[in-house]
Amino acid sequence: MNGGLLVAGTTSDAGKSVVTAGICRWLVRRGVKVAPFKAQNMSLNSFVTREGAEIGRAQAMQAQACRVEPTALMNPVLLKPGGERSSQVVLLGRPVGEMTARGYHGGRQERLLGTVLDSLAELRGTYDAVICEGAGSPAEINLRRTDIVNMGIARGAGLPVLIVGDIDRGGVFASFFGTVALLSPEDQALVAGFLVNKFRGDVSLLEPGLDMLHGLTGRRTYGVLPFRHGLGIDEEDGLRVSLRGTVRESVVAPPVGEDVLRVAVCAVPLMSNFTDVDALAAEPGVVVRFVDRPEELADADLVIVPGTRGTVRALEWLRERGLADGIARRVAEGRPVLGVCGGFQLLGEHIEDDVESRAGHVDGLGLLPVRVRFAREKTLTRPVGEALGERVEGYEIHHGVAEVLGGTPFLDGCRVGHTWGTHWHGSLESDGFRRAFLREVAAAAGRRFVPAPDTSFAALREEQLDRLGDLIEQHADTDALWRLIESGTPPGLPFVPPGAPA
Repeated sequence: MNGGLLVAGTTSDAGKSVVTAGICRWLVRRGVKVAPFKAQNMSLNSFVTREGAEIGRAQAMQAQACRVEPTALMNPVLLKPGGERSSQVVLLGRPVGEMTARGYHGGRQERLLGTVLDSLAELRGTYDAVICEGAGSPAEINLRRTDIVNMGIARGAGLPVLIVGDIDRGGVFASFFGTVALLSPEDQALVAGFLVNKFRGDVSLLEPGLDMLHGLTGRRTYGVLPFRHGLGIDEEDGLRVSLRGTVRESVVAPPVGEDVLRVAVCAVPLMSNFTDVDALAAEPGVVVRFVDRPEELADADLVIVPGTRGTVRALEWLRERGLADGIARRVAEGRPVLGVCGGFQLLGEHIEDDVESRAGHVDGLGLLPVRVRFAREKTLTRPVGEALGERVEGYEIHHGVAEVLGGTPFLDGCRVGHTWGTHWHGSLESDGFRRAFLREVAAAAGRRFVPAPDTSFAALREEQLDRLGDLIEQHADTDALWRLIESGTPPGLPFVPPGAPA
């Protein structure tokens, strides 16, 4: 078998990442050697591979669904937004510079198509099947000429295309039809059909519409996936986190001790790798929410200042909002605060930044004895160490170099009292360390909270990925899907007018 498939969507957040991961897990359970692929990803949530390459976290999680080690080939182009108009371009796991959207789509993107196709070809030469994820919509007609992630990659590699639509938003039939009808005849020839995502209710009521859609487009629907809570794998874009009242989905289980533990995560601008708190939300009795007002810190037992692609900007935002003063008061009162990566940097004494913000010397919050200097070379590592008597694994993605001038060592950073700082993302996924850390937080907060003794974050991830595979097995036409991956787009599919504008 040397198969492939491109999972496209009618919109962003239609469910492409989840469907891709589900298909990958279904295939690997059938004994297929499979890999994920996304030509170009725009995300502030990234991961470091074992060879020290930076890729999107969604592709790292899809690799886990495939039960393989993630590599840079699985996400050759990563764009990390640094504001409304520019992004850092990461090519094959290494940053190659900042670029505006106009500059990128004005020529740079087209020149990357060869690199993208070479990466995909290398994966296809190694694996039985490669399941590719698109981005946004394939019918973004203003960007089709420079597209390397949707129909551009499908045309270049001869991939069949499955279009996913989120019916929970409404308008899914119009979205399916319109997506096909806005593609050129050459692109339409690769679109095999549709997959409905997040359906609630009786499927028999939907079937007449699916039949009419088949009559209008000549293309079948490969499955109707029901709405399920808690199935999302690591989100691609930290910019889309809703600030007010956002709570990470957690295991529905009562606390082991008498109290719950409340965690407030400061929703800083350009927040990156906010998935760090998923392991906390997976603990029974831990309540996690994102906050943007100082009064929302009052009842928190732990405040987390997360990673950010704009440390200086986040520092200014905390001061403007009054959150900086609220955090300083907590520290003075001996109440727990944790800074991760950019959040760790801004807790320090001062920052020298001629790279990210180019702001030069900036005073930090002065809550940890740390001085930060931004280097042009990005640190990308997978460290292993020990803290609180427990083994810890993590990953580092940062330009800031911290000089620790005091306090007690804590991973690569330090702690002073009940204020901790580290560059290590993912450290809370180490079960023993997470439990030890939560015990310290609970003691400092005066809460009778007890961490569950048997919570395994890795096992919960595996259960989640198996649920995605179950969705595909139980609610998609897997025989037809197998033929599509193995043999490509069925021949003779009709053209749907009007097609792409000239």
